[in-house]
Amino acid sequence: MLIAIHQPQYLPWLGYLDKIDKAEVFVILDNVQFKKNEWQNRNRIKTTQGWQWITVPVLYKFPEKINEVRINNNTNWNRKHLQALITNYSKSPYFADYKTFFEDIFSRSWDRLVDMNIEIIKFLISALELKTRLVMASDLKLREEPTERLIDICKTLNGSKYLAGRDGSKYMNLEKFDEEGIDIIFQDFKHPVYNQLYGDFEPGMSAVDLLFNCGDKSLEILRGVNQ
Repeated sequence: MLIAIHQPQYLPWLGYLDKIDKAEVFVILDNVQFKKNEWQNRNRIKTTQGWQWITVPVLYKFPEKINEVRINNNTNWNRKHLQALITNYSKSPYFADYKTFFEDIFSRSWDRLVDMNIEIIKFLISALELKTRLVMASDLKLREEPTERLIDICKTLNGSKYLAGRDGSKYMNLEKFDEEGIDIIFQDFKHPVYNQLYGDFEPGMSAVDLLFNCGDKSLEILRGVNQ
């Protein structure tokens, strides 16, 4: 069983979906400390002026965990995010196919950031027809030390292999994995090039950029088929 683990991101990029696609079980690490203005509450979309951030405002008090962080709904951030997608992607070939989902997401009243992020992640998994099973880390009994937490997740889910990020060796104790008989595979994601609006190709955008531009071909492109 190949396990991948990652914090829940907002409108995640393609490398995130590649990790989900390659794993048999993907664990959403929602019970670790939140890091403001990384990828948990913002991401990037492509515009006529190049890429831009879209950020969900949060009410965060150190050291809250991801699943404790609340959205700051004193601003019209959700209307602005929907309008940003409409303005920059309405002319893309497949935007109309997915517009209703985002209209619904941004019309709902969200309290916790994690709940909205998970809803979007589940939508992207469904849209790309990925078969990976999702598990919430907060539903498991885990130790707090980072490497021990990852090992506990793998053992609890009967995982014999762990799919780590490219830089995973910088923060993991690899010897502990070896002692527990868990093989580590490092993700080697090669970003695909595909048709985008607005000039030269810009990598590292939210996965919605691929989805709006390529629709039902998105999974083949993500996997590098015929690239």
